[in-house]
Amino acid sequence: MATLLRGEVPVILQPAGTAQYQGAYRPLGVPLKEVRRGPFDGKADIMARPDADGELPRHMTFGNGAVVYEYDGRDKQGRAVYRYAPLLSPSHRSVMDGVAEVYAQHKKEEQR
Repeated sequence: MATLLRGEVPVILQPAGTAQYQGAYRPLGVPLKEVRRGPFDGKADIMARPDADGELPRHMTFGNGAVVYEYDGRDKQGRAVYRYAPLLSPSHRSVMDGVAEVYAQHKKEEQR
């Protein structure tokens, strides 16, 4: 675990919750678990610094803004929980299209 600077809060990245995935793009044949999954889920070596009012950033972005995680409170260990936000992530649609292709390919192979 990284050393905390004064005021910093440890962060954990998690899959999207209902508030984040409602209305997100989901191609036919792709399970909901794939829509909820973010590319950095489980990452816990990140720190957040509160602003002057003590509030944590509402969003964290990765990959030059292609992937967005949204603040969702604190867990029992006091870490800030950020959940994958597919509606706010510009890369979500193209990733889901790729996932749909993989699921379609597996379905074809199963039918042989």
